[in-house]
Amino acid sequence: MKILVPIKRVIDYNVKVRVKADQSGVELANVKMAMNPFDEIAVEQAIRFKEAGAADEVVAISIGPDQAQETIRTALAMGADRGIHVQASHDTEPLAIAKVIKAITDKENPGLILMGKQAIDDDSNQTGQMLATLLGWPQATFASGVELDGNSLKIIREVDSGLEHITCPMPAVVTVDLRLNEPRYASLPNIMKAKKKPIDQISLEDLGVDASQRLKTIKVEEPPARQAGIIVDSVDTLVEKLTNEAKVI
Repeated sequence: MKILVPIKRVIDYNVKVRVKADQSGVELANVKMAMNPFDEIAVEQAIRFKEAGAADEVVAISIGPDQAQETIRTALAMGADRGIHVQASHDTEPLAIAKVIKAITDKENPGLILMGKQAIDDDSNQTGQMLATLLGWPQATFASGVELDGNSLKIIREVDSGLEHITCPMPAVVTVDLRLNEPRYASLPNIMKAKKKPIDQISLEDLGVDASQRLKTIKVEEPPARQAGIIVDSVDTLVEKLTNEAKVI
């Protein structure tokens, strides 16, 4: 079985995001970038399936500028077998990404697609669901547990009321949550080996996908600064402020 893992290059989660002076977006120049944490979990799960003998090949896919190849190399250093880089000079939206992955899926014919439930830069949580719809495949979202059972998957999903256990036939699209696993660190020997692993470059035109932007960002603002708290000298003063100022009573 072949497993496809779409991955995204985002601002490292340890970096404080800064808004551009013209409020057109966030500052990306000279900012540390990394693989989206949810996608890293998906890569780890795919590699675990391969190590268990349930998969033959793990293919990492990334869409974006040339720097996206660095993110693919990270997945290769973790244990993925090869990468596919779809060149895109502008930001791609969830629907366009889903169409790109569908086009690659039609060529690669995988048995499973594992991907992060969302990216930490836009938090859309849309691509996996759109992809499953375009493919006509079953989907399982917010997976905190994934187990292969013959030609199906046993999935544990995190929902508002607790945990939901479902069975999903394959091929399928699974979006993973944070508690699924702990991604490994790439060792130095594997980092060196990753430099020799193949990365295929494909253009949007080659795939016949229209990735023109349909959404326009009007303005990006930082959240307002939180006001400092105060210390009150009595319960009566607290009640008065909660009633008249905070208006929560």
